[in-house]
Amino acid sequence: MSSQQDTIVAIATPPGPGAIGVLRLSGPGAVRLAERCFRPLGHKGLRDRPPRTLVYGSLLDRDGVVIDQALCTVSYGPHSYTGEDTAEFQCHGAPQVLSLGLEALCALGARLAGPGEFTRRAFLN
Repeated sequence: MSSQQDTIVAIATPPGPGAIGVLRLSGPGAVRLAERCFRPLGHKGLRDRPPRTLVYGSLLDRDGVVIDQALCTVSYGPHSYTGEDTAEFQCHGAPQVLSLGLEALCALGARLAGPGEFTRRAFLN
């Protein structure tokens, strides 16, 4: 299976506790998965907002329970780093928060990115 045909996810900040933690998605299902794991504040959904706009809301676990308050941004290919649709969550940097977010995204269909896979996709696109 080609990596270009699936959606990858990774924690994009260094391991260990920190003030901010980032979860990054790339691939054809990135925005759909972000919509399922994020509840924006207000009435507009993620797709109803301009690309590359930070949206405040709740990061959700696989059951729809709030994990953390977070920011989410989406970009659409080819106007993203990887050239694919992407989504990024900026949440609190506690390892448990990032682990639960990663687990939720994987449970919904993303797979863990391999080392350098985001950059490889950027290069190939």
